[in-house]
Amino acid sequence: MSDIGIKLIYWDRVFEAGFWIAVTLFFYYLALRIQRALGGTPLANPVLLAAAPIIGLLMAADIWVGDYMGGGQALLWLLGPATVGIAVPLYRNFARVRSALLPMAAALVIGSTVAVVSAVLIGEMMGASVETVRSLAPKSVTTPIAMGIADEIGGYPSLAAAFVILTGIVGAVFGAAFFRLLRIRDERAKGFAMGIAAHGIGTARAFQENEVQGTFSGVAMALNGIVTALVLPLLWLAFS
Repeated sequence: MSDIGIKLIYWDRVFEAGFWIAVTLFFYYLALRIQRALGGTPLANPVLLAAAPIIGLLMAADIWVGDYMGGGQALLWLLGPATVGIAVPLYRNFARVRSALLPMAAALVIGSTVAVVSAVLIGEMMGASVETVRSLAPKSVTTPIAMGIADEIGGYPSLAAAFVILTGIVGAVFGAAFFRLLRIRDERAKGFAMGIAAHGIGTARAFQENEVQGTFSGVAMALNGIVTALVLPLLWLAFS
């Protein structure tokens, strides 16, 4: 292939990636405007509102999701800096976090265990395939970690990513109502529970509530990701 042909292919891919980044940002901006117009209700979750038209567009135009991910990967990369950015509110609320280390440790162990065990049991009760169950197990950690875990234990990384996003949306949409139902008022407890159960999407919602809740959610998200990534593959190999 000539140099001109290689350059054309390169710029075609760059344009395609840029196009899908623009489409994603456009729909997410609209979703944020809709949520704000509705008073910030969690039922109008911006991830859900933005994802729906994008999925519809891909299906209507018969576009392979891999073509979309050419731009999606660039946005996915931003998860890293965004996660690191949580260190700023963590620094401001470090005293509160330090004072709750013991209950946080207990909640982390219980929450991480319940997240995995409940996912596996639900998958098996519904007759899911072994590969699907393995993809469902890491549903409560962030997408990059879940994809790595799924690949390690014999699941499908792409399916794991879908389960992670669905879990995060459900947690972000119904988490506040669940806390009200159980009369949980402690912002630290709310945030930590949200971070373990609904990872990054839940953490984003927690920060919309207040900084304390968002900080504890971010800590829980990070710790749950580390623990699950280290322990789940080992346990799966030991008991499979």
